[in-house]
Amino acid sequence: MKNRYVGRTFIMPGQGVRKKSVRQKLNVIASEFKGRNVLLVDDSIVRGTTSREIVQMARDAGARKVYLASAAPPVRFPNVYGIDMPTPGELVAHDRSIEEIRQVIGCDALIYQDVEGMRRAIGSLNTKLDGFDASCFDGVYITGDVTAETIAAMNSSRADTAEKIGEEGDVDVSRLALPNPQD
Repeated sequence: MKNRYVGRTFIMPGQGVRKKSVRQKLNVIASEFKGRNVLLVDDSIVRGTTSREIVQMARDAGARKVYLASAAPPVRFPNVYGIDMPTPGELVAHDRSIEEIRQVIGCDALIYQDVEGMRRAIGSLNTKLDGFDASCFDGVYITGDVTAETIAAMNSSRADTAEKIGEEGDVDVSRLALPNPQD
């Protein structure tokens, strides 16, 4: 059962807060899991926190096997166009094979949508669509100006912001300057 009053956990600050929020957000009905093989389906897997927790919750409720499917491809790259995404190192799929991700999450099998399958599915829904940004899945940024250095600068700025918040409490974000990719 999902508690709709708990927000998106992948953007919450700190691993401890994310893990606690997953347990508050989701509750297991043990009779639905005990002695069964179960398939859990999620819209996407970003850090893996939610996935790891729900797999463990299913096991704790008595599931024999726990399979996990993601409706999205592996999120391997940060989104730099306005979504507060984790750094590459915080993304469970960054620089990992699907088998390595499966091991981190702890499920018996892991199934992902693939990027081309996603493109075909979306294209079939809107034939006028010429393309779309899939950079967090394939690392191809549509503006063409995002490099590893740009991402490193953003991560550095993000770390500086976190440090300022730790020192000062609340920070006036209007005082914080993000690196300009043109510099």
